[in-house]
Amino acid sequence: MDAMVLTAPGTRLQYQQRDTPLPGDGELRVRISACGVCRTDLHVVDGELPNIAYPIIPGHEIVGRVEAVGRNVTSHRVGDRVGIPWLGHTCGVCRYCRSGMENLCDAPLFTGYTRDGGFATHTIADARYAFPLGEDGDDVAIAPLLCAGLIGWRSLVIAGSAERLGIYGFGAAGHIVAQVARWQGRRVHAFTRGGDVAAQDFARSLGAVWAGASEEPPPEPLDAAIIYAPVGSLVPAALRAVRKGGRVVCAGIHMSDIPGFPYSLLWEERQLVSVANLTRQDGIDFLDVARRAAIRTETHAFPLGDADAVLGKLRAGELLGAAVLVP
Repeated sequence: MDAMVLTAPGTRLQYQQRDTPLPGDGELRVRISACGVCRTDLHVVDGELPNIAYPIIPGHEIVGRVEAVGRNVTSHRVGDRVGIPWLGHTCGVCRYCRSGMENLCDAPLFTGYTRDGGFATHTIADARYAFPLGEDGDDVAIAPLLCAGLIGWRSLVIAGSAERLGIYGFGAAGHIVAQVARWQGRRVHAFTRGGDVAAQDFARSLGAVWAGASEEPPPEPLDAAIIYAPVGSLVPAALRAVRKGGRVVCAGIHMSDIPGFPYSLLWEERQLVSVANLTRQDGIDFLDVARRAAIRTETHAFPLGDADAVLGKLRAGELLGAAVLVP
């Protein structure tokens, strides 16, 4: 197999050839056809997440076909097309797993972070966390749904029934969630980096009723806001933008420090909550919604060997929509 491997924090990925791995008990070997590039991959590469065991292959928005099946796997067969998400394994026995909150498992494994991921030609997956995809749709177009879409969906659910919804950071997740929200009949307000006219135009093309800089107040009070950009200073900005009783959802796995802000921004029963990972039910629910809502991802495909350059484009905010690596 070929892989782009991170050997130390903040270093360039190294192209390596490795022996093709064998699936163990309850596992699948998947030949990868597409892997989306997510902002969380940047946090891994930049060493911003704790307890990374090097070397690691990043990537967790994986689409591919089952090439080999390990022992005790009855859910998948060779040739099946599957999607592999960020949450790659849970213990199944902790209090969270037993109470339907497997996204908070005490002993999880995360694809492309604590187990090898999708910047490669092959990967090993826990069969329980490989979603059947069927045969409809293009592999590259589907890949961003496996994290940007799934985490976006979970954050939208946690935002509640907000009619006036703010989206801070209009990248891969934002452009997917905006389409779902519009399909649900919500009014979407998109917040981007100051001066990013292209992203604002993109948001309006997807049905946003307003698009502007993150520092600007929206034209009407928001019922809820979701923050996808990993920028802590957006938290007080979003709290200012939501009405009394409104909710701000922090959707990223990592965020810069949140600055101090007056209690008056949180008072009047405003809520500040975070989203962590996903559950398999989130995947089942969202993939059904994506089909019914006819979600269309804006993607840009790149060869696997361009992974470093693509991460650089993502870091610089030079991508509209989502980047996808194709082995």
